Amino acid sequence: MKNVGVVIFPGTNCDQETIRMYQSSDRFVVREIWYNDPLPTGFDLIFLPGGWSYGDTLRAGAIARFSKVMNGIIDHAKSGGLVIGVCNGFQILTEAGLLPGAIARNSSLRFRCEVVNCRVEPCNTPFFKGIKPGTVIPIPIAHGEGRYVADEKTLERMEAHGLVALRYCDTRNITSEKSNPNGSMRNIAGIVNREGNVLGMMPHPERRANPLVGGAEGLPLLTAWADA
Repeated sequence: MKNVGVVIFPGTNCDQETIRMYQSSDRFVVREIWYNDPLPTGFDLIFLPGGWSYGDTLRAGAIARFSKVMNGIIDHAKSGGLVIGVCNGFQILTEAGLLPGAIARNSSLRFRCEVVNCRVEPCNTPFFKGIKPGTVIPIPIAHGEGRYVADEKTLERMEAHGLVALRYCDTRNITSEKSNPNGSMRNIAGIVNREGNVLGMMPHPERRANPLVGGAEGLPLLTAWADA
């Protein structure tokens, strides 16, 4: 059994989908974690779900990064513990310095809510263990601030060390401006840290984790770590 903690911030709105997804398997025990409490111990994975923490005031994730629970999450990550952040969770992880780069407004300046194709990249992480690089997965997105940005030196270092986890692509596995929904540099949809134990992604695999809601293709992206 793997213990999963799902963090709830003011404005979080994807927590219940995430909890139900993990509860659908007898491999996981799930517990909610309140943003203003110290992080309890004993979790195999900490999950930061999507939403609009603090109403995205200032910029997405900027205030949530200073919540009391984040001190424990940072310590958990630095000690090798697994952390996943999806959408707003990804934004919080970059604001906290647990992942490189930053998340900016979509290049269109419009909120994008649709299903996009993402390609799994060769990546040094347990999160995608058993998922063949090059696999293309349809995953929903829902964000107004989803454009991944970083300086060229950081991008080159990420490429060299296999830190890009997902890229936006089309059904033919081709990355292009047309397949990029938010203008992210190098079509980046998800990344990991150098140690491979912190994963952030803008798409929502938890919304593609049950055939009743259109498909379960996203499920392995959030559960493969349990078999690592």
